[in-house]
Amino acid sequence: MALLLTALIFVLISVAITAVGMRVWIKPKEAMERVSGVMLEQRDVSPTHPSLVFREILEKLGKYMPQNPKDMTVMQRKLVRAGFRSENALRMLYGAKLGFGILVPVLMILLVSGSASDPSNKFLAILGAAAFGFFGPNEYVKIIGQRRQKDIQRGLSNSLDLMVVCVESGLGLDQAIMQVAKELEHAHPAISEEFALVNLELKAGKRRVEALRNLAERAGVPDLKKLVAVLIQADRFGTSIAQSLRGHADFMRVQARQIAEEKAAKLGVKLVFPIFFCILPSLFVVTVGPVTMKIIRELIPMMNGI
Repeated sequence: MALLLTALIFVLISVAITAVGMRVWIKPKEAMERVSGVMLEQRDVSPTHPSLVFREILEKLGKYMPQNPKDMTVMQRKLVRAGFRSENALRMLYGAKLGFGILVPVLMILLVSGSASDPSNKFLAILGAAAFGFFGPNEYVKIIGQRRQKDIQRGLSNSLDLMVVCVESGLGLDQAIMQVAKELEHAHPAISEEFALVNLELKAGKRRVEALRNLAERAGVPDLKKLVAVLIQADRFGTSIAQSLRGHADFMRVQARQIAEEKAAKLGVKLVFPIFFCILPSLFVVTVGPVTMKIIRELIPMMNGI
């Protein structure tokens, strides 16, 4: 049984490698040129980086993955919020799901084929590996997106203060957004990239309201959506943008202080379990341990002698 399973795995891996090689590395035009002796197309041959080959493999695998239009819309939004904005990002994601969904179970089969575990446990391990390989890329995109949203949230207060300074110094809102994107390029690259995209959309001819709404939709950060709402209302009703930004900056500063106070109030409750399970046992060992050892060595023999 083990020999048959090993042979089956070898055949599957060989077929997969052959198919990938046929799709990626074999070039039909070059073969036709060698046979006919006619150059079909003049092109420069440049060395391909291994990472580009890996991306090309994922893109080609993504073509074979069935795609639901509703799921595609949701995944595109998640990819954009995670910072993956390439045209082939969705195809690469589906290719990674398909590739890892096949590769990880094959590796698990190789690991459990020689063990003496129960067959049901082996099947559950292979099934878990398949689920991990298939849904792992989705979780990776989710984690990267949440990390990017935290970076945007962290840099929002500085960007808002800098925008207030720019507007109060006489710059327009568009120039202020462009200046904030330039100044925060190294300190907060995530929010700098978002403001740079807003600037590009404005240069491309989009209305300011539409560009700001796209900013809120791309980032998915609640505080940034509030800032966008303030800017849109100030632009629509003709109020002073500098005063609106100043008021919103004060509001965000008070909100940040309240959030910090809330976290500080929760700290005592969160420390109960670490203190009880980690600190108190070691404290008891240090304080009560010597007394206990002295009682065991001296008092108990004395009582037995009596």
